Amino acid sequence: MKLIGMLDSPYVRRVAICLKVLGLEVPHQSLSVFSTFAEFRRINPVVKAPTLVLDDGQVLMDSSLILQFFDPHSRLWPAEPAARARAFRLTGLALAACEKAVQVVYEHNLRPAEKLYQPWLERVHGQLFAAWAELEKELLAEPLNAQEGALGQAQVSIAVAWSFARLMLPDLVLAADYPTLAAFAETLERLPVFVQTPAV
Repeated sequence: MKLIGMLDSPYVRRVAICLKVLGLEVPHQSLSVFSTFAEFRRINPVVKAPTLVLDDGQVLMDSSLILQFFDPHSRLWPAEPAARARAFRLTGLALAACEKAVQVVYEHNLRPAEKLYQPWLERVHGQLFAAWAELEKELLAEPLNAQEGALGQAQVSIAVAWSFARLMLPDLVLAADYPTLAAFAETLERLPVFVQTPAV
């Protein structure tokens, strides 16, 4: 069994950290969907990170599905219905922020500057800022437990999404605009399970 993908991907890092939280040791191979595209394609023709190769050779994709495979009893989610619904909401917001941040990065890094479509970028920026604003409001109203022993998918997903955006879009995503969110992510990034799984 092997997890494939670079830790600078928020989706790969999300899975890697959650596996550590679950106490699972899964070998990790750092392959890029860009610089090692051909090698990645030999493992998974779709070239999607993260990819999980099972012992029988089956290939799984998508961070949420991979985590569901490893966590069939939902240890990374609260059991109580209201708390579970909130964790789902917060994780959904974090994943939306990830998606929009990745779109912005790809627009600037892969598309020629003269072909950037500003109305599209402004729309994506608005969606990204809306996700951060909702997370800021949620964490301000009801903080999440930031202790390593209490980590679940919501905490990990929020911190990973925020750290990715700050790393890749430092002039767009400003900590001063979302101080509660920034402080929460910084607290988690100091935990051993995060330090052992760096984005860079």
